[in-house]
Amino acid sequence: MTPETLTPGATPLAQLERLWRSGAPARLDRACRPQVEAAAATIAAAAAGGTAVYGVNTGFGKLASLKIAAKDTATLQRNLILSHCCGVGAPCPTEVTRLMMALKLLSLGRGASGVRWDLIELLEQMLALGVTPVVPAQGSVGASGDLAPLAHMTAVLIGAGEAEVAGHILPGAEALASVGLSPIPLGPKEGLAFINGTQFSTAWALVGLFGAWNAAQSALVTSALSTDAIMGSTAPLQPEIHSLRGHAGQIEAAATMRALLDGSEIRESHREGDTRVQDPYCIRCQPQVTGAAMDVLRMAARTLEIEANAATDNPLVLTGAGLIVSGGNFHAEPVGFAADMTALAISEIGAIAQRRVALMVDPTLSFDLPPFLTPAPGLNSGLMIAEVTTAALMSENKHLAHPTVTDSTPTSANQEDHVSMAAHGARRLSPMVANLNVILGVEALCAAQGVEFRAPLQTSAPLARVVTRLRADVAGMAEDRYLAPDLATAARLIAAGDLARAADLPLPTL
Repeated sequence: MTPETLTPGATPLAQLERLWRSGAPARLDRACRPQVEAAAATIAAAAAGGTAVYGVNTGFGKLASLKIAAKDTATLQRNLILSHCCGVGAPCPTEVTRLMMALKLLSLGRGASGVRWDLIELLEQMLALGVTPVVPAQGSVGASGDLAPLAHMTAVLIGAGEAEVAGHILPGAEALASVGLSPIPLGPKEGLAFINGTQFSTAWALVGLFGAWNAAQSALVTSALSTDAIMGSTAPLQPEIHSLRGHAGQIEAAATMRALLDGSEIRESHREGDTRVQDPYCIRCQPQVTGAAMDVLRMAARTLEIEANAATDNPLVLTGAGLIVSGGNFHAEPVGFAADMTALAISEIGAIAQRRVALMVDPTLSFDLPPFLTPAPGLNSGLMIAEVTTAALMSENKHLAHPTVTDSTPTSANQEDHVSMAAHGARRLSPMVANLNVILGVEALCAAQGVEFRAPLQTSAPLARVVTRLRADVAGMAEDRYLAPDLATAARLIAAGDLARAADLPLPTL
């Protein structure tokens, strides 16, 4: 597979998403090498001198005041990595760890970390040859960097820890040897450069963001289908309404829904003589809610794009000024805020979608659809409990959406006395997206069933294509059957973007 060439400081989110989805290896643009080597030379000179420089010839954190002898600097860095391998819990998925490794490359490539080029090349070769460190998912508080998870990643570079190669878990040194690579002992500051950083939190946040945006696109499609299923009005999609408010996401959501519903016979059939004056908010306010969520996701995206390209270790080597300066770029507060924003958007997209599901199965609100969307209610329960499942997942996501950045606690003997909690704030996004995909999958099942009950009236051509794609994998429900596989299949179609693509219309982009 052709490697993705990453430009430090200028790699776009679209490239990172492609890297994550494809599993392609990553390498740095070689134009960054002179700056990387200049910073490494600065560190080497500091290590040879007598002045105490944090992370080069001192202890770490609360132990920063302890000077380390020159003969012990290599041991210092190795001890740092081994002692910080304190992660617990299930290993990160391979694709998340590989994205984290690529983000570490980007950070080191800024030329402010002081690592040797050999280490960058080893990380690139691990990506190219499929050596993936085993990184436990829990243990980072998202300040002073994602210390534990990045230590597990770095351990493999020095021949320690564990890594997966071709589906087998091996000790780090064996994993490297199995593909012809050798560990590299760390020099002054290099261990610190690898573990001080936000790449674990950022990788998880990006994965959550990419999934959330895919779900937002799918929600526009399923919501349009639901609107037709309950014979909802398209008057609230009138462009002037949305331009008068001015929010970009709302304007785009309304425009997309207008295009999706254009040409629907179902819609045209009730323009005159409809006794309903207004639809419930879950139909009428879809652009305002999903569009607002899109705006929030885009704000989070801008933050994460900056962070993905940032130098986030400590101290940083300012080669232009000839300085090695301690700062706080390792603090993942921006990532934590972006993760919390993404969680709120995921929760709200699911909340309004769940209300549309509830609307469609309720015969008092669905405008003459049969109870629970079954042709023989009573004998059959139809999609009754599928709706209950969406309610459970909606509520779970509401709970998970509570902010994490506000939950700081002091660590490391009060030296690191405010932390971001970005790591689990970002990690919780993936299960939230999985829940949302199920909610939207059930909405698609209900809406497809609903428009089919409107026959001989037909929905629009784009939405008919969506129903056809769904029916290729999930049959219509004439009588009760074992439904769990259908829900799983519908969720998979949402997660893969298959239903959104089936509409064959332009959708808003991140």
